[in-house]
Amino acid sequence: MRIDLNSDLGEGYGPWVMGNDARILDSVTSANIACGGHAGDPETMYRTLRLAAERGVTVGAHPGYADREGFGRRVIPMQPAEIGRMVAAQIGALIAMAGLAGSRVRYVKPHGALGNLAAADAAVAQAIVSAVHTVDPSLAILAISGTRLEAVAREAGLAVFSEIFADRAYLPDGQLMPRNRPGAVLHDAKEAADRLIGYLASGRMPVQGAEPIDLKAHSICVHGDSPEAVEMARTVRMRLEAEGVVLAPFLG
Repeated sequence: MRIDLNSDLGEGYGPWVMGNDARILDSVTSANIACGGHAGDPETMYRTLRLAAERGVTVGAHPGYADREGFGRRVIPMQPAEIGRMVAAQIGALIAMAGLAGSRVRYVKPHGALGNLAAADAAVAQAIVSAVHTVDPSLAILAISGTRLEAVAREAGLAVFSEIFADRAYLPDGQLMPRNRPGAVLHDAKEAADRLIGYLASGRMPVQGAEPIDLKAHSICVHGDSPEAVEMARTVRMRLEAEGVVLAPFLG
């Protein structure tokens, strides 16, 4: 079995640093890099792109609401067309920095509240997909498995890859459990790795209050902003490899 391991990185701003990107990049095979919305600035983007390139890690754009105070985890009221323009601008910024860093942006994964909204709202999903297609139709979409964004991107003819989360709990409809609910975030690396091994053996993800659900996955996400992020990424990678799983980018 072969699967990708990704993380959301480059989420600092100016002198403020979020997480330990260099150490997480030692474990993952793809990096979703913040591009100036919820986090990130030109220097942070450039440094993160260089770190990824040095390790041979595939990179994607991680656009989100322009909401640094809320870290992009609040829905900001916007029309779909406005969301599309915001996403296009952020992707363009990362593509420009990638050119300077000797790297290449290969895919797009919406961040936080924007990603969750696109998972359920077809109009928002369409706005993001249209923006990606206009900026560069060769860019792939990394979407939460089983969601509207996944379906809309596929209908538009973009390359689409499905994602599950190592460190987040799920609801019975396949959506991620809201972060303000108890148990929404998994902090124990061993527990998260055990759940992943069970998922990979069965194709079914445990959910709260219901039977496990079927999900497809090309990639597994480990968030880079939690205190246990480095240990989570390292433990997940070690456990997967111990089970004979090959870790490789979903985009070769």
